[in-house]
Amino acid sequence: MNIALIAHDTKKELMVQFCIAYCGILSKHRLCATGTTGKIVAEATGLTIQRYMGGSQGGDQQIAARISCNEIDLLLFFRDPISAKPHEPNEMNLLRLCDVHNIPVATNIATAEALIHSLERGDLDWRDIVNPTTPN
Repeated sequence: MNIALIAHDTKKELMVQFCIAYCGILSKHRLCATGTTGKIVAEATGLTIQRYMGGSQGGDQQIAARISCNEIDLLLFFRDPISAKPHEPNEMNLLRLCDVHNIPVATNIATAEALIHSLERGDLDWRDIVNPTTPN
């Protein structure tokens, strides 16, 4: 499956810790991420991650384009709900696209853990039926 990783600055360390904890599961899938998030997760875990531009530079829009083309199967987007972001409308568009295309999305650690365990159990294998052109 194709998994996208995005984390606001205040949540990047949490994303790194999450990816370290679940490296064994994540290593079985194709990962992509916005710029800095991808860089620090790859450095900390050794995982291969396709990196896009930083979120504020359009990386979230690059991932949104892949969601629109049904090329992302799961989005882990650790958001900072307290601090307003200048590119927040882009983030709302990203979440809307996940709803439109039935992409499972986690915006916090609790939901991310539920989804990663579901992924490991095979509960998300229905994505292979929805998107049969993407090999595992």
